[in-house]
Amino acid sequence: MPGMGMTATGWFDVQMQPGRPELDGAVSRFELTKTFSGDLEAVGAGVMLSSGDPQSGSAGYVAIETVRGRLGDRVGGFALQQMGSMRAGSQALHYEVVPGSGDGELRGITGALHLTIDEDGTHRFELRYEL
Repeated sequence: MPGMGMTATGWFDVQMQPGRPELDGAVSRFELTKTFSGDLEAVGAGVMLSSGDPQSGSAGYVAIETVRGRLGDRVGGFALQQMGSMRAGSQALHYEVVPGSGDGELRGITGALHLTIDEDGTHRFELRYEL
């Protein structure tokens, strides 16, 4: 129902390919592709920029990705923005729908995504959204 908070759950596979470093090598660049399954059947493509020293447990990244497919019974697309940081091994992640990015039957979508990674490496998501 429009205006009602809805939740989609599922999992995704992600592949990352390193790209050309930015800013004289101070920033790493990655191209990412995702396949979403569950309540969101979609493909994603994006760009991630990162800096810091992930091997020591201190780093940060930002990413923008487009998502196209079916969410529930609606077909369309939207973009996700991510910001993550690690400090001394503890992680913080913020992941939300880019305002104004929805199209097709997903025009007007807003929301946030919560990610968990199982011990076996499975990436599970819970997308809370409104349309």
